[in-house]
Amino acid sequence: MSDGFVNVNKPAGMTSHDAVNRLRKIFGTRKVGHAGTLDPQASGVLPVAVGSATKFIEYLAAREKSYRAQILFGISTDSGDLEGEVIARAENFIPPTNEQLADVLSNFVGEIEQRPPKFSAIKIHGRKAYDLARKNLPFEMPTRRVKIFRLSLVALTDSIATVDVECGAGTYIRSLAIDIGESLNLPTTLKSLIRTRVGDFKLTDALTFDAIEKIGGSCLLPIDVCLNHLPTFELPAHRVRAFMNGLPTTVAAADEPIVRVKADGKFLGVGRIERGELRSSKIYSTPQDEATA
Repeated sequence: MSDGFVNVNKPAGMTSHDAVNRLRKIFGTRKVGHAGTLDPQASGVLPVAVGSATKFIEYLAAREKSYRAQILFGISTDSGDLEGEVIARAENFIPPTNEQLADVLSNFVGEIEQRPPKFSAIKIHGRKAYDLARKNLPFEMPTRRVKIFRLSLVALTDSIATVDVECGAGTYIRSLAIDIGESLNLPTTLKSLIRTRVGDFKLTDALTFDAIEKIGGSCLLPIDVCLNHLPTFELPAHRVRAFMNGLPTTVAAADEPIVRVKADGKFLGVGRIERGELRSSKIYSTPQDEATA
């Protein structure tokens, strides 16, 4: 079995969990996981880890993301998208102008307070919020601070605005659509959503499931390459065994909470530097390493 990441172009109508299950069948392993959930009705980039790459998912899930979203004016739903029940409707409303909408969008750029939708996978007292919402159980979603790096208007018709969003991890575009509507005193909901980028994973390079089945393991991207956004620390060859065994190595380097560790060009894993010592956080071991251990 090979290790690595695959840039999946998830179709609308499929959950991220369903995507993982399909890839488990393609690659013949249970060790498959995704980096950053994509809503079922959304399509686009879904980075998926296979084999030992699953250890390093967290370092991709936290990366910045880009989306193209369509916001529908005139109705709002309990889920924030067209999958939910309509809870408000505006009749014969005056749609915003390009200038009005551009002014509103500019207010959401930067660090903002956001309340995630109740129909989400966020856990409330150990239970997923969407499970509580489906049972009509009362609960309050906590707000969170998120970052919007760019929010621009692409097109505007009478009832639909198409926008491009660049944001940090944890941002809910459904909530953003609702908040934009509130700023305009109009009910709104998310009509469609395409994720165009997660870190260095771009939609233009994403593969369909049919393509992945045809290409097979050669479509997997090396773990090392997918973590190239992390600072790299070159470990002396004589300290490799110590690193792999979890022993600290004295180093002349500033503290770094996350570093990509290599030795003689070989990727060893992820570590941290604290008070002049390098320690391992995640070790990468190939099947050959495990067989000879």
